[in-house]
Amino acid sequence: MSELTHFNDQGRARMVDVSDKSITSRTAVASTSILVNETIYNQIKDGKNKKGDVFAVAQVAGIMAAKNTATIIPMCHPLPLTGVDIRFEWNIDESVKHYEVLIRAEVKTTGLTGVEMEALTAASATALTVYDMCKAAGKEMVIGPTMLQSKTGGKNGDYTRTEA
Repeated sequence: MSELTHFNDQGRARMVDVSDKSITSRTAVASTSILVNETIYNQIKDGKNKKGDVFAVAQVAGIMAAKNTATIIPMCHPLPLTGVDIRFEWNIDESVKHYEVLIRAEVKTTGLTGVEMEALTAASATALTVYDMCKAAGKEMVIGPTMLQSKTGGKNGDYTRTEA
């Protein structure tokens, strides 16, 4: 079993020292989803939500969340991000009134540590913003699952989720 890296010799929390790591290009892709009702689907699709363009606002929220991850996740290092891309795709089954927004957040940097937490935070904040923008039309929305899809760079190498 490997040493727990986020504890000092007194057993207290610490932020890991990444000074000796190599600067490499790093990316991470995270995904989540939000299940909405037919009314919300139609509001988003037709641009009729009273709060504005749901996906545009959620995209900006996801980007801002990625940029601010270190302020809300205690042991994350503040990173100079070089790119954040939030994408949406509908998964619809009209026969059972299933309307699901698939959210994909890709984050990039060139640095000493990875951007997995930034991608996961971006995906989560994007979904939460969709919820916030649409809650007047139905509070039964379901968010998740949220997961890391892939990451590149760093001493541990690349990772790609193998399950669907």
